[in-house]
Amino acid sequence: MNKEKNNSQDTETRILQAAEKEFFEKGYAGARTASIAEAAGVTHAMLHYYFRTKDKLFERIVSGKINMLGDIVLSAIGDSNLPLEDRIRQGIERHFDFISANRDLPKFIVNEVLTRPEHIEFVKQNAFHIVNNLLNNFQHEIDEYAAKGLCRQVDARMLLIDIVSLNVFPFMAAPIVYGAIGDTYGSYDDFLVMRKKENVETILNKLKIH
Repeated sequence: MNKEKNNSQDTETRILQAAEKEFFEKGYAGARTASIAEAAGVTHAMLHYYFRTKDKLFERIVSGKINMLGDIVLSAIGDSNLPLEDRIRQGIERHFDFISANRDLPKFIVNEVLTRPEHIEFVKQNAFHIVNNLLNNFQHEIDEYAAKGLCRQVDARMLLIDIVSLNVFPFMAAPIVYGAIGDTYGSYDDFLVMRKKENVETILNKLKIH
């Protein structure tokens, strides 16, 4: 029984990995379930057995990525044992590292939302609970810090938008950014290391935590 379960999980994982690559390279409209099945080493009928439709594959991949990102960021910012500055620093860094490990994800999400409006609600629903969980206590903590003169008073939602914008831009606009910086930083990965540090300092300077 365990062997059959493991084989089933392995097959599902292979299909999801192949689907992610197909979606990110070709977009939802250009992705073909037949190509996904071939890349995963399964029959088209088997792919249909596991996920039924291309929409189901899309939803599984997007929700999986959003939930993974939420867990990563919440585990950093939600650690009440750390000072607020350290938690924000970790949250920014872990978000940046996640995007760096999934560089095609932001462009894919934006393209799908712009070209297929029917996907907007699905993305919003998946992101909504993560944003709410993140901000439920975050604004309260910022308010307390500000009342004690330990940081500036800021809107937590605006702060979150600042963080996402700063972290996502280098990957969304990679060709333009890379063309602009040329060989200044040696390699694009070298630039990203410096960019992550700069993003952290930009946000902390905005908050003026001390």
